[in-house]
Parts: sequence; structure tokens; C-alpha cells
Amino acid sequence: MAKRDYYEVLGLDRKASEAEIKQAYRRLAMKFHPDRNTDDPQAEERFKEVKEAFEMLSDRQKRQAYDQFGHAGVDQQAGAGFGGAGFGDIFDSVFGDIFGGGRGGGSRAYRGADLRYDLEMTLEDAVAGSEIKIRVPTLVGCETCGGKGSRSGKAPDQCGTCGGAGQVRMQQGFFSVQQTCPKCRGSGKTISDPCGTCNGGGKTRGNKTISVKVPAGVDNGDRIRLSGEGEPGQNGGPPGDLYVNVVVKEHPIFTREETDLRCEVPIDFVTAVLGGELEVPTLSGRVMLKIPPETQTGRMFRLRGKGVRSVRGGQVGDLICRVAVETPVNLNKEQKELLRKFGESLNGEGNTHSPRASSWLDGVKKFFEEMKFS
Repeated sequence: MAKRDYYEVLGLDRKASEAEIKQAYRRLAMKFHPDRNTDDPQAEERFKEVKEAFEMLSDRQKRQAYDQFGHAGVDQQAGAGFGGAGFGDIFDSVFGDIFGGGRGGGSRAYRGADLRYDLEMTLEDAVAGSEIKIRVPTLVGCETCGGKGSRSGKAPDQCGTCGGAGQVRMQQGFFSVQQTCPKCRGSGKTISDPCGTCNGGGKTRGNKTISVKVPAGVDNGDRIRLSGEGEPGQNGGPPGDLYVNVVVKEHPIFTREETDLRCEVPIDFVTAVLGGELEVPTLSGRVMLKIPPETQTGRMFRLRGKGVRSVRGGQVGDLICRVAVETPVNLNKEQKELLRKFGESLNGEGNTHSPRASSWLDGVKKFFEEMKFS
């Protein structure tokens, strides 16, 4: 009897992907499995046919030969019935990722959990870079039992439930399902006299001190990854990582915008009018800022190269100073009188000394005049 086309057996076209072939096999294997069709003598033959088609098409070399030469290219490689790889082997390879892996023994190793630590630091330390020691809450070896997990210090025994495999196989209908051993929780070992402090785990919650090298130029929200400094792994698995999240404290003078620093510089009324110089702080020292005459509130002054160099490199940013003219307060009687006379002298010259105020008043006047005709 001539064999059917393998693609036809699995209900696929010749462009089917590996994932589609695997999915089709799962569906048809469950449908025609002999254990589910005890009253149908044809089911076993259909199942064998599906299995053979999957064996050929799931192997790249065999599939290539079949696509080129048909059955003639693979007949020598095709296993008849349940020959070659047994049903259990191929069935586990396809369904193992659903039911916990293949039939191999041995306890499973687990990677430790990653940890996160929020590191608060000053703007000065973030810009210059520093080395900071931190205490991180984590699992540490139990001091009571020395990390062995038992009161007496006796080595753990092989788990009697799973025989040290860390997994047990349970039968559910025609499926053989592999699960983590409920007795040893996958370790493959049990402790007869568990330590009262760590309950046999060998580890307790504690702290460890780590030195963190913070590179120059880090900014708020940047992350530093310390490989292997997270929670320890289980059953010989690798430890997790520690992620240090940089939190830059608010600065009393400066705010940072990428590589630029900004600050507000208050100046007195006389300096704003006549001009002058004042001392301005920077992260690298003090500099003199020249204020030209008739400076208004909100004017920006840029000090080149007095900002920050990004942790990723590039040019150093600038320090941008915004001027804020302060109105005099707590004046005495004589000072107030002098200001009145000064104000009268300005008003007598047609308001030419306050161009913005004059322009604003002209706009207000025009606004009300237009309202009369609306």
C-alpha cells in the first residue's frame, strides 16, 4: 500500500514552519493515541502514520531529502511502527515543555532572584563619581547551623520520595506528567533534623556589604548592574544580579537637565540698574558673573563648560544662570522718601525708563478703546 504524503498526514502545506509541524503532531497524537481509542482498531495505524510523518518532517536533513526525492529519499531512515526512537522518547520531546521536561533524573538548578537597591546620593557625588559601600538585604548562610540546614551538622539524606531526582512522575490518563517532588521541593535531598533557625534551608534573611563604584556623570534613574550579587541560586544554580538604582537628592542651588546645570541668581535693584559683578557658585568652584546695566528679571547667562559630562561621554554641559531682580524690603523712612523722589523723576520724563511697562499700558488703553465700539 502506497504511503500518504507526510504533509497530507499532518494536514500541512510544504511551507509549514517547525512550530506548525510540532503543533499539528500534538493535536493528532492526542486524537489518535491508542489509549484514547481502545474501540477503534484503525487508531493505532493512524497514530503510527502521524508519528512517522513527524519524525521525518521535524528533522531538517530528513525533511530536505523528502522535499527533494519524496518517500524514496527517506524510506531507509523511516522507522516502522514504534521502532527507532520509542514513543515515550518522541512523545516527551514534544509534550515535555508542557508537563515539566523529559524523563531525565537529577534535581533542577534554579538561578537566584535579582535584587534592587535604591542608592541615594548627592549631585556632587553623582557628577564626580564615587565609591560607596551599601548594605543590601539578602539571604545569607545560617549562623546557627553553619549553612548545613541540620541541627547536628549531619549531611542531608537522599529523598525517599523521588530517589534524589528532585522530580516525581504522575500518571494522568494516558499522560505521564513530571512534577517537582513535593517532599524535597526539587532538591533531591531531605534533612531529618532541620535547624530551628532556618528550617533546614541553610540560609536566613540578613545583610551583606557591597562596594559600589559609581561612574562620574550618572543621573537620576540610571542603573548599575552588579553581576552575581543577587540572591544565591538553588541546587547549585547561579546567583542573581543586583541592580543599583541611582536616586540623586534635590540640590539647594542647582537643578540638572541632561548635561546642563541651572540655577537662579538673585540680584539687588541697584546692581540690576547700574550693572556690576557677583560671585556665582559652580560644582568646580566659584566664578565671577558680570551683570550688564539695565538687566531685567529672567535674563539668562550661560557659563560654558561649568555643567556635567554625561556618564556616556561627550562634551561637558553648561551652567545656565537665571537672574531674578529682588525688590527692596524693610526700608526706613528716609529710604522710602528717596525712592519716591526717584520715581517722580522717572515719571517726569515720559516713562521712557520702563519700556515694557509703557508698552503694556498702551496695549491696555487700546483694548478698552476697542471695547467701546463693540
